Amino acid sequence: MRKRILAMIMAGGRGERLGPLTQERAKPAVPFGGKYRIIDFVLSNFVNSGIYSIYVLTQFKSQSLTEHLRTGWGVLSALREQFIIPVPAQMRRGETWYRGTADAIYQNLNLIADSNPDLVAVFGADHIYKMDVSQMVAWHLERGAEVSVGALPVPIAEAHKFGVLQVDREGRITGFEEKPEKPKPIPGNASMAYVSMGNYLFDRATLLRALKEDAEIDCSQHDFGRDVIPRLVEGGGVHAYNFHWNRLPGASDEENRYWRDVGTLDAYFEAHLDLRAVTPALDLYNLEWPIRTANFNAAPAKFVHDFGDRIGRAINSIVCEGSILSGCLVRDSVVARNTRIHSFAQVEESILMDNVVVGRHARIRRAIIDKNVEITEGDSIGFDLEKDRERFFVTESGLVVLPKRRVVEVGLSSLEV
Repeated sequence: MRKRILAMIMAGGRGERLGPLTQERAKPAVPFGGKYRIIDFVLSNFVNSGIYSIYVLTQFKSQSLTEHLRTGWGVLSALREQFIIPVPAQMRRGETWYRGTADAIYQNLNLIADSNPDLVAVFGADHIYKMDVSQMVAWHLERGAEVSVGALPVPIAEAHKFGVLQVDREGRITGFEEKPEKPKPIPGNASMAYVSMGNYLFDRATLLRALKEDAEIDCSQHDFGRDVIPRLVEGGGVHAYNFHWNRLPGASDEENRYWRDVGTLDAYFEAHLDLRAVTPALDLYNLEWPIRTANFNAAPAKFVHDFGDRIGRAINSIVCEGSILSGCLVRDSVVARNTRIHSFAQVEESILMDNVVVGRHARIRRAIIDKNVEITEGDSIGFDLEKDRERFFVTESGLVVLPKRRVVEVGLSSLEV
């Protein structure tokens, strides 16, 4: 008999390291890849996997995320068990907001009771990857696991940045360490370690029991990775599902292994650079595993002449619908919807979000420009970082970041509109 699966997506993260992009939105709502939001990847994974019962748990600065879910994911089916519904924090079990990932599920146990699933998938909403979740479900059932944890193999030298899973030769998790100095390798592969993806698959009864026990422990941080999973490991029913086992239709080996944590501005920027490669590691053009999002019915992108034979050009770049490039040069960049780049302007290694206007003769390099920003004629961004720091946010690596709704005038601080 086919198992009933309920997905609960953790989408309440503040995303503080992505500021100023998260000044007005939660991390899962941050735009990505020109036309998507970060949350679109996990939602597409579930829908493409044939899992349609999905609650999205929100908390901080959720308005943008809620509007996106309504616009892009609001109507899935007329069937009762097919839905994608945002669930704000409701303080159903006391006068507190969510105190951790486990507490977020605990405060919404009524949703699990109403759905009565066999399995509950608890996934994060802030990573960029493609995954057939049904393969993880089949593996979970075959192993007779109580809990399966998505495990990403990473080089041992990099594993100290993550939560590391210790496993035996059968793949059973025997321990968990958060950012250890000396990560323990995968048995039989001393060069690699398993790190937790923050994706969990639970038998319903196991999840309910574990959450109720955790809620009664005063010293708990009520977090799956720090508290609930380590306690369940002691019972021997927690297994590591190797993400590299997952195979998608139409995908290359590189794409099957692709997973990015875009929790910092530099990581977010580098993930965009992955997209504009001639052969991208993450293929947005694989029609057999599409990434779905809101459709705004914008006009096609257009590249036009302005003066003489000078034509709008884009090289190794993504240019989304509704955008017009007029007598300008765009190189190694991602240009989102309804953006206007005027004559003699140059944009290099940059991310421009929706409704950005770049004036004539303006120059932009290594910048992230949020929605509804206007760069006036002749301005220069990314060429003199000392001056940029007087006007904008600049990362240690030299990325210049402009928040939403600004008019940027030459030599002046940006003005909010």
